Amino acid sequence: MNTTGARIGCGAGFAADRIEPAVDLVERGRLNAIALECLGERTVSLAALRRLADPGGGFDPMLAKRVRPLLEPLARTGTRLVTNAGAANPLAAARMVRGLGADSGVRTSVAAVVGDDVLDRLDLSAPAWEDGRPLREHGEIVSANAYIGVDAILPALETGAGVVITGRAADPSLFLAPLMHELGWDPADRDRMAAGTLIGHLLECAGQVTGGYFADPGPKPVPGLARLGYPLAEVGADGTAVITKLPGTGGRVDRMTVVEQLTYEVTDPHAYLTPDVALDMTGVGVTDLGGDRVGVGGARGRARPERLKVSVGYRAGFRGEGEISYAGRGALERARLAADVVRERLSGALPRLRVDIAGLNSLHGDALAEGGEPYECRLRVAGLAGDLATAEIVGEEVSALYTSGPAGGGGVRAAATEVIGVLSSTVAREQVHTEVVVMDDTDDREEQGA
Repeated sequence: MNTTGARIGCGAGFAADRIEPAVDLVERGRLNAIALECLGERTVSLAALRRLADPGGGFDPMLAKRVRPLLEPLARTGTRLVTNAGAANPLAAARMVRGLGADSGVRTSVAAVVGDDVLDRLDLSAPAWEDGRPLREHGEIVSANAYIGVDAILPALETGAGVVITGRAADPSLFLAPLMHELGWDPADRDRMAAGTLIGHLLECAGQVTGGYFADPGPKPVPGLARLGYPLAEVGADGTAVITKLPGTGGRVDRMTVVEQLTYEVTDPHAYLTPDVALDMTGVGVTDLGGDRVGVGGARGRARPERLKVSVGYRAGFRGEGEISYAGRGALERARLAADVVRERLSGALPRLRVDIAGLNSLHGDALAEGGEPYECRLRVAGLAGDLATAEIVGEEVSALYTSGPAGGGGVRAAATEVIGVLSSTVAREQVHTEVVVMDDTDDREEQGA
């Protein structure tokens, strides 16, 4: 336990994030821990499907590529890694990481946190948050994962494992748990829990707080975006923190980037709910210290929610897509004609059909399209069907535009894929039973405990 302070970084803000900044953080950050946030609602549902097809799969397919360059610097610097990249199968992910360590000659103790999968306990009569209809009315349910928090992750850290892999853990909890472990915070101290949750919320999207996604040439310039550094927090024992990045990396950390991330995905600043605490952000102070350093503090906490949020995945049909480009004089009119042709040919074939022209109205629809004549535009047609064969008709009709549509069409892309829908509900805390499985490559044992 460190009673003076801790340093924690974020090496991934989503499953496809860059890898090099995480290695840099471990090498030069003098971190106690680094967290990789790699899991979203849809990601875990898709992972559940992969696990159904392969019982040894179901974790983040990029995990090996991401962890391999980290193992040696993690061991050398004593930095601990916490990640939710276990997705639908943290146990298999932990075995894979232990194998990577053995293959590379790096002694690696890995702890898997299991138990967020509550599919067999899901109340199908419970209403979905999105539309109020019972879950069972949305089709075949394929996954149900409860958002677990620090009470599930802390036991894994207490084993001394260098790598902790979870499934559907709440994003800020990946940061709060190592801070609690390092600084000895009491879970009953709601303000400390809120402070750590605030820090986790600011770090969880990695490059977003250092200028990524923030960048807008002119009003919000970001230097060195190609070399964007990922964030770290210098955390005091009282929960105050400085958000910063490594010297020599691209990006910026200032009051603007921090405030923008502070409001990310927050609907009620009085009560940002996690499994650990209800975070009140209304008293948070953000102080620009200069030199890519921003001080934050003033978080307040209230009692955590009685029930845990559950992310539910269900089979929502098949999406058929087709795209084709038109360029030069009259491109827009030819694209519009192609759109009318496809609509007529697909009339009645699919229950839901969407036709957009990229460059005109594909993002915000006709209401906000300003018109004008683009030099080039791309027709996109997408439809949702109950079976794959019907979904494939969309791409077939768009492909047919080559010779049976307006002049000058080219660059067709067609695809049809299964769609996994995502719903939200809740489950009682007492119905979620998490466990920790420790794998140590020195004796090839797996030890399981609550």
